[in-house]
Amino acid sequence: MSEPHLGLTLRLHVGGAIALGPGKADLLTGIAATGSISAAARTMGLSYRRAWRLVETMNRAFSSPLVTTSKGGPGGGGAVLTALGSTILDDYRATVAAAGAAAAPGAAALLAHLRLAGVMP
Repeated sequence: MSEPHLGLTLRLHVGGAIALGPGKADLLTGIAATGSISAAARTMGLSYRRAWRLVETMNRAFSSPLVTTSKGGPGGGGAVLTALGSTILDDYRATVAAAGAAAAPGAAALLAHLRLAGVMP
């Protein structure tokens, strides 16, 4: 059983879509690490189609694309984060960390009042 903690989820909404959230940030991290949307999708348990749609949503939401792709061929295709994509990912991670730090005192107060016995999973 894990220790009680406050989990924060930050999402950047634009129109009716989520421009960036924890899953999309993880996808960007995976693309940066693997150079591939399909490889990043596999590591996350996503279909390529779902991952591609998430990338398209992010690319449309920001002032310029976060991910660029190259077509496959003898050497294979690939995907990379643009400079803006790297900046957005870094800024998102920093914002999440800052929100967690800001919430820590309130979280500690809430956690102090939890009844741990008999809590349902």
